[in-house]
Amino acid sequence: MNTFDAIFSRRSIRKYTPQTVPEELITELLKAAMAAPSAGNEQAWQFIVIRDRSLLDAVPNFHPYSDMLKYASVAVLVCGDLSREKFKGFWVQDCSAATQNILLAATARGLGAVWTALYPLEDRVAGMRKLLHLPEHIIPLSLVPVGYPAEHPGPADRFDPERVHKERW
Repeated sequence: MNTFDAIFSRRSIRKYTPQTVPEELITELLKAAMAAPSAGNEQAWQFIVIRDRSLLDAVPNFHPYSDMLKYASVAVLVCGDLSREKFKGFWVQDCSAATQNILLAATARGLGAVWTALYPLEDRVAGMRKLLHLPEHIIPLSLVPVGYPAEHPGPADRFDPERVHKERW
């Protein structure tokens, strides 16, 4: 799948088949994540691959929009690592770019995924921190459930020329 096809066909997938996502595909998604741009090339990210069913099932206890985890075979937690920061606060953009790369790579490989936000909502951050015993310098930004899609929504055309300004406002 070419880049534009992945971008325009990517949709938030919340229903998955029971088929397990192979480790090789998860490694490809992580390689794509780590290919994302980062401020000063600091790469202030860490990733946790979660397959443990009890952990995946526990997330909806503190995250009200994460029921799809009950059906995903795996999820990738994207975290900012404050100990790797060169430029304070830019870990958010870096980890957001990594998350988007995961979503696009999943689409390109025939997988479904959805961005499940944690940061900056403190209750969600605290819930994930407690569940996975994260150290203080690690901040969970997003959790990306991944699986083989059991739904196939069509592409969405979100282009709005009224939001495009040229030269000045």
